Amino acid sequence: MSYHLFTPYDHGGDNSTHPPGEGLFDPRRQTPRDLFQQLIISTLLGLGAFTSFCFLRPKWPQFYYARKIRIRNASSLPDLPPSLFGWMPALWRVTDAEILATAGLDAYVFLAFFKMAIKFLFVASILAGAVLAPVHSYFGSGNLRKEITGQVFGVAQTVLDGGEKKHLKPPKLDPAYLWVNLVFVYVFTGLAYYFLWDQTQEIVQVRQEYLGNQETVTSKTIKLSGIPEELRSEGTLKKYLEKLGIGKVENITICRQWKELDRLLDERQSTLRKLEEAHTVYHTAKKRPKDLAILQSEQSESLIADAHSDEEAQPLIEGVPRRPHNHGRPQLTKRYGKFKLKSKKVDAIDYLTFKLQKLDDKITEARRKEYRATPLAFVTMDSVSAAQIATQTLLDPTPGALIARQAPFPSGINWHNVYLSRTSRLWRGWSISISVTLLSVFWLIPVAALAGLWNMEEIRRIWPELADTVEANETLGSLVQTFLPTLVLTLLNVAVPYFYDWLSQYQGMISQEEVELSVISKNFFFTFFNLFLAFTVFGTAFTFHTFWETLKGSFKDTASIALLLANAVEGLGPFYVNLIILQGLGMFPLRLLQIDTVTLYPITKFGSKTPRDYAELVKPALFQYGFYLPQPILIYIICIVYSVLKRGVFILTFGLVYFVIGYFTYKYQLLYAMDHPRYSTGKAWPMIVYRVILGIVVFQLTMAGWLVLAQAFTRAGLVLPLLAFSLWSVWHYNHHYLPANYHIALKSIKSQQSDAVEGVDTLDREREEGQEFVNPSLVSPLENVWVTRGRPGEEDGTNSTGINW
Repeated sequence: MSYHLFTPYDHGGDNSTHPPGEGLFDPRRQTPRDLFQQLIISTLLGLGAFTSFCFLRPKWPQFYYARKIRIRNASSLPDLPPSLFGWMPALWRVTDAEILATAGLDAYVFLAFFKMAIKFLFVASILAGAVLAPVHSYFGSGNLRKEITGQVFGVAQTVLDGGEKKHLKPPKLDPAYLWVNLVFVYVFTGLAYYFLWDQTQEIVQVRQEYLGNQETVTSKTIKLSGIPEELRSEGTLKKYLEKLGIGKVENITICRQWKELDRLLDERQSTLRKLEEAHTVYHTAKKRPKDLAILQSEQSESLIADAHSDEEAQPLIEGVPRRPHNHGRPQLTKRYGKFKLKSKKVDAIDYLTFKLQKLDDKITEARRKEYRATPLAFVTMDSVSAAQIATQTLLDPTPGALIARQAPFPSGINWHNVYLSRTSRLWRGWSISISVTLLSVFWLIPVAALAGLWNMEEIRRIWPELADTVEANETLGSLVQTFLPTLVLTLLNVAVPYFYDWLSQYQGMISQEEVELSVISKNFFFTFFNLFLAFTVFGTAFTFHTFWETLKGSFKDTASIALLLANAVEGLGPFYVNLIILQGLGMFPLRLLQIDTVTLYPITKFGSKTPRDYAELVKPALFQYGFYLPQPILIYIICIVYSVLKRGVFILTFGLVYFVIGYFTYKYQLLYAMDHPRYSTGKAWPMIVYRVILGIVVFQLTMAGWLVLAQAFTRAGLVLPLLAFSLWSVWHYNHHYLPANYHIALKSIKSQQSDAVEGVDTLDREREEGQEFVNPSLVSPLENVWVTRGRPGEEDGTNSTGINW
């Protein structure tokens, strides 16, 4: 067995044979030069991005100060100094109470995970460096200093002694050595659970105090599903619920089949934007001087238009005034007649204005109609206690009837999904979940195709000169073997979440809160499967045939997964070190710079035409936990898995750097730069807990398999109690902590106002200002056309069509 981080030491043997696929990229075959080069590239990339951010931050407040400027509750945050680095101490001094008051529970929970990871990695890296590293060195080459020097500066296979090149001695196997590993499996498992339960207890307490000491419309409202036919009226349902004795009912909104009304509002919004664009084009063209040829052409076409009286000269829609063709007014092509075979040009402003007026009439009429009720309703009780009692009790013994859940925020409800049947939701949910599972497996095929780009044989076949250059230059070869694989996988993990977010929007979920949590789950499954299992359990199976054979072999016997993990995981240490270095030192500063938003801004601005487009352009960028949370969880799991293994101190140390930089990056963005509209009141924490426990189980399985491969069967058997403890931990969390992550205890509601929220207008109150549980299609005002820089309706002069001039 090899105990060395980057490449097996040369013990003097001759290895002239090579396995099949030698030319393919293998994350296990890397040299110390690869680490050094990855460190240099990532550091330079990160320093460049960080310096740019510090320089541009005071100059571009629309990007880096957007949330504090435009979110009222964030204005209470301390102002950051405009100096290059003066903002960092000020950001450090922002307390958890200020995070809660200005960014909400979701931001607090997100940053709490980073704080927990920092605590564990700090303690674990000290223990690994002080105890495990010397032990590994003694039973490895015997010279820790020279090994570490070799890892950093590129001399790992041999060391120089008295000017002569000598091979490092082979590793020694001793039962005492394996006992140390077993002891630290227990130590690191205990540390991981200690920090996990400690942070869970803190989050539960803060959540109860935060939500229990504020009374909002959402905190008093329940989502009631499975309503029987006989109760699907506001009056009947109100009487039924009040007879149960859980409290008085203030308001009930029974969801109905509003599909027709929602379709009309969507069509109106689309027409409104087209009309605004047409007005913008027209008013822009009026400011341009016209030459004589255009004026003469307009006069000639006007005379011709007046002379026409055939069918094509008649208005396409009754009531649309005919207007001579004018080069200054935008035109659009409308098809009419049988099979829409005929077409003609019409004045865009007149046509769209008339269409908008017709839609307004239809919407007014549609709002007066009665629609068939659905089995879903939002019920607002007279107190928070009454709402919590309803959500934590069984209202009806009939399966699936009168199921009460805490209502989402009114602004986060997907009203287009409230009238979907339960069967439709279940069908959508299962079909998309199965699709995501299959896609996570078949994502390995494009990864295999990309891996072919690093196959020297393929490079030589396509571009022989490039292959000769790569083979002749060690630095370039190291770049191809180290930096490019981690970069491509990083970019893949940036792009795939957008696809999963799009899929989740069609899953039929009632709230954006559910969509957010679903995206977290999907993206974690993708990253865990493709970035961990694909490189460990399935090794370097970069061809579909090899991958399929490995997959079938591993599932024939589930016990073989632990042995495959143990056999592959230590050799893959270099790959994960390089990945953590790139993510922490290189990618986080780019994220702080908001490179995607800054890059797309000129393109988006170029495509903006109307005042509404420009107003949307200056909104804060969106922070979505489904995009940013799964990868840190995976990095934390990787750090735990490698904590006891040879050179685990490297992964623990770079993991600590990763989470420290990530904590400051996300703290700045959540407080000052980006907005998070999908609010879930901290419900992401249970997902974090379950996935961390999964990582601890993988760590224990890996170490059990590692000890079995070392013929230490007794010590491998002693890992089994830890697996049993992990299973008990899941039960313990479900019974003692999970209810407090979803509900508010009655004791918390009655408690005194806590110091964390006393006298503070929390973000929840700001979000709900003027909100109610009513479909906006029923009550929202029909906006006027916005063709000025002011908001619609702010201008004094408004014509008969409602247009602001």
